[in-house]
Amino acid sequence: MAFRVQEFSTKYLDVGRSPDVRIIGICGMGGIGKTTLARAVCSNYQHSFSRHCYLEDVRSKKKEMVSLQEQLLRDILKQPDIKVSNVAEGTKEIKKRLGSMKVLVGVDDIDDADQLDELAIEHDSFGPGSRIIITTRDEHVLNIQKVDKKYKAQAMTKKEALELLSWHAFGNDHPDKNILNWQEILLIIVEDCP
Repeated sequence: MAFRVQEFSTKYLDVGRSPDVRIIGICGMGGIGKTTLARAVCSNYQHSFSRHCYLEDVRSKKKEMVSLQEQLLRDILKQPDIKVSNVAEGTKEIKKRLGSMKVLVGVDDIDDADQLDELAIEHDSFGPGSRIIITTRDEHVLNIQKVDKKYKAQAMTKKEALELLSWHAFGNDHPDKNILNWQEILLIIVEDCP
């Protein structure tokens, strides 16, 4: 993952080099690592921005758009009591209140350009130097939104898949040597990976 984060950051994020607001899309099939990459990039680079926010699993929260708007405003403005009464008001508040701030925003797993419109994901909604990272399975959504750059997520190599599985299963980049037949089990799982 470190290599992918570095590659993405160098080629797409361009932190500190450009005062432009950049909207970057990460697209690819489900389970390929879009969310993992976006989270890692946001975590590694949040210190380069005055404020940051990561909106997780937006697709499954379509009916909770007001709460997503409130989360974006709360996280960026650091004001826990922000409330908006409806989606239109939330969109207006985001544009009005965040337009001068250099922020890093992750918008994970969108499936409809309307979600981005409702979250005011536009170049003029955020201050100079801001970076917005969007993940989606549907590249068409990124074309509608007119992102600045698109990153097509690639399937992990077998070695990367084994390492990721090991981190999740064993809390390490490799399994404990005391686990009986762990290599055979992992090879079976990894062989099913694309």
